[in-house]
Amino acid sequence: MFQCTINHKQYSTDKDQKLIRFLRDELKLKSVKDGCSQGACGTCTVLVDGKATKACIPMMSRMDGKEILTVEGIPEDEKEIFVYAFGQAGAVQCGFCIPGMVICAKGLLDVNQNPTRQEIAFALRNNICRCTGYKKIIDAVELAAQLFRDGKKVPEENGQWKIGERVHRLDVREKVLGTGEYTDDVEMDGMLYASAVRSKYARARVLSIDTSKALAVPGVAAVLTAKDIPGSVRTGHLKRDWYVLIPEGTTTKYLGDSIALVAAENEEALKQAKELVEVEYEVLTPVRNPYEAMKEDAPLVHSDGNLLAREHVRRGNAEKAIQNSKYVITKKFHTPWTEHAFLEPECAVAFPYKEDGVKVYSSDQGVYDTQRECYEMLGISPEKVYVENKLVGGGFGGKEDMTVQHHAALAAYLLKRPVKVKLTRDESILIHPKRHPMDMEFTMGCDENGIIQGVKASIISDTGAYASLGGPVLQRACTHAAGPYNYQNFEIEGRAYYTNNPPAGAFRGFGVTQSCFGLEMVLTLMAEKAGISPWEIRYRNAIRPGQELPNGQLVDESTGLAETLEAVRDIMEQYPKAGIACAMKNAGVGVGIPDTGRCILKVLDGRLHIRSGASCIGQGLGTVLVQIVGEQTGLSRDQIVYEASNSILAPDSGTTSGSRQTLVTGEAVRRACALYNEAVRGKDISDLNGEEFYGEYLAKTDPMGTDKPNPVSHVAYGYATQVCVLNEDGTIKKMTAAHDVGKAINPLSVEGQIEGGVVMSLGFALTEQYPINENLKPTAKFGTLGLFRADKVPEVESRIVEKEGLSVACGAIGVGEITSIPTAPAVAAAYYNKNGIFEQELPLVNTPYARKKNIKQR
Repeated sequence: MFQCTINHKQYSTDKDQKLIRFLRDELKLKSVKDGCSQGACGTCTVLVDGKATKACIPMMSRMDGKEILTVEGIPEDEKEIFVYAFGQAGAVQCGFCIPGMVICAKGLLDVNQNPTRQEIAFALRNNICRCTGYKKIIDAVELAAQLFRDGKKVPEENGQWKIGERVHRLDVREKVLGTGEYTDDVEMDGMLYASAVRSKYARARVLSIDTSKALAVPGVAAVLTAKDIPGSVRTGHLKRDWYVLIPEGTTTKYLGDSIALVAAENEEALKQAKELVEVEYEVLTPVRNPYEAMKEDAPLVHSDGNLLAREHVRRGNAEKAIQNSKYVITKKFHTPWTEHAFLEPECAVAFPYKEDGVKVYSSDQGVYDTQRECYEMLGISPEKVYVENKLVGGGFGGKEDMTVQHHAALAAYLLKRPVKVKLTRDESILIHPKRHPMDMEFTMGCDENGIIQGVKASIISDTGAYASLGGPVLQRACTHAAGPYNYQNFEIEGRAYYTNNPPAGAFRGFGVTQSCFGLEMVLTLMAEKAGISPWEIRYRNAIRPGQELPNGQLVDESTGLAETLEAVRDIMEQYPKAGIACAMKNAGVGVGIPDTGRCILKVLDGRLHIRSGASCIGQGLGTVLVQIVGEQTGLSRDQIVYEASNSILAPDSGTTSGSRQTLVTGEAVRRACALYNEAVRGKDISDLNGEEFYGEYLAKTDPMGTDKPNPVSHVAYGYATQVCVLNEDGTIKKMTAAHDVGKAINPLSVEGQIEGGVVMSLGFALTEQYPINENLKPTAKFGTLGLFRADKVPEVESRIVEKEGLSVACGAIGVGEITSIPTAPAVAAAYYNKNGIFEQELPLVNTPYARKKNIKQR
């Protein structure tokens, strides 16, 4: 018998299990989040005798006689301080890490109410955040400390939510206190637990599957195989090439492939049964990289060939322009795999719903995508599959594809019971698509004044086992490879190949992160050749309103690249050896693909409800839409209700991807507001009870290869300049990031996006690794991925540039992706300026952040 005090109450148990399981499963203390179960992420942090402790590590036998505190047990007046401080500082994005952060803050402030920022960062060092970049979390703890010291009442929030206001995000309270419901927090009577048996080999023919021993395990409800799928056995975001379950006689594509799906009454039976599913394989030689894939005699990963996509973008005569240039530079570059490392592992809960239907609670980036892939698999009509987002604990592109949603839906539909499917952290690291590794070659020609004459480039991309979004990612890498500059001679060829590696797909920056690194590094060298500063060469070439991008598009008055350069000029003058890089990134899908935002505003009981099937994954979309409604209608915050994305009441507003939702759905909401304003004129909102106002916006663009002389590739672009300043010891002193965002709907959220994006790409540039062994298995654990921690992050300064000129969405341009794009070349340029070593691969090895093993491997 083990006894301990939890949140000031005595508990006893005979079962020696992990502390996290006792807290979450038996006491229902859901603020304690299960992010990795490996003691690496910190989301499950609690106080044990006043000391911050990860609950996934100790057994209950070690807790005998201990006093344990979770967020639920913090005194009410202290809770209010933390809620206010984290809201005021803008410290909450996806929110999955926040209860653990609050616990660490509580542990620190209980013994030190006047900590330095360094002391706060040290207290948070064992808790990973992938969204915020830590700065605003440290701000929040600093503010909470001040409120504790001063003993003052928590200030009242402003009731008016208008565009440009630094309002608290609408979901701050539930995320700080841990009351908000993520999918893994859902429990239902009679719920089964399901998990897939994965392939033992990256490429092997499945000869037979024997489930008899697994079915004999007490508590096992079913072992499903491809034969049990009533509809399509293959799914996919764009291309239906990904097997839900690998059928007998079919060849596996990578180690993440699902062979069978086991459903059981409890997790113990589930684990035992999975080990008893017997699969007979014929092991085949895998395709390890794109260069093997392109050989004439290469094994086929898919029957239609190993080439997933090819892009050839040409304008003018780059070859001739380069030949006639005074200065010419050619360089090769390599960027690696990167893991999204969102804090919430993938999880879905599905259950029977209405007549012969199924409802799915999901953590994804598009409820209508989930709906489509599930109803195709089940072979039923769309209206019989209902999908609703719970809180989404981060995505960054990694939750666009199906991972667990379809498996939960399949089991629930066939077994007529609620089913939860959750990936372990190791499964997550293996299964979901990563950032594409790319090999690139750039050739640039400039005249004697450093004016770009032409650029040629080539890109080879490893798209892994399945298509995912490998085609569009390659397309963005190619169309943006010319950079945000004014010249018209450009040619690039890009190819993406299937291999038997883990799949690659969408990742913050969507291919531009990779090609920007190559172009900007060449431009840094070119400045040296031309005898001008890296700032000056970019300023001379910067695209300006009315000018023509290399893709032919005439840019509008919202184009603010030159202004972002001007915004950092003082830093470059103060630190001449700082590294600098620029970037552009489309907002919206573009290139002629239908891209529609939709919204319904419905009046219910005197309040206006916002309904849109657009997922909020931590970027703060709900807050943005509420602010637009507040601005456009004059309604106060308490008169506006934002509803979570779902496929039942909300119209399809597309995937949360491509920095599109603020612009595309924001404009749809603005249009719906105009209809509401017309209807309410001379009336009160309560007079309109039950009425709906539908807004729709099609972001119309021209397709690739159009004959138009000046095609509209995208409805809007964001622009950025980032600068990296180093200390004498080679560590980073400061990152300054100037971003043209059109109109900042909520400057506090924009800063948070910038800070988080910069820190994410500091990892990309310096520390992050996703190694794959000879068996094509990823070998990293969450704790060895190389993610930046709070006590290692340098100062990040956001400089928001607001440039008028965009006619939709109140002038707002999405900022989620571009924040990560110019960081790596700015950092690499800073080290080149310091040590004279021009590095062409990431992560960089000639820095204080480099791992010795990484240096040896090269």
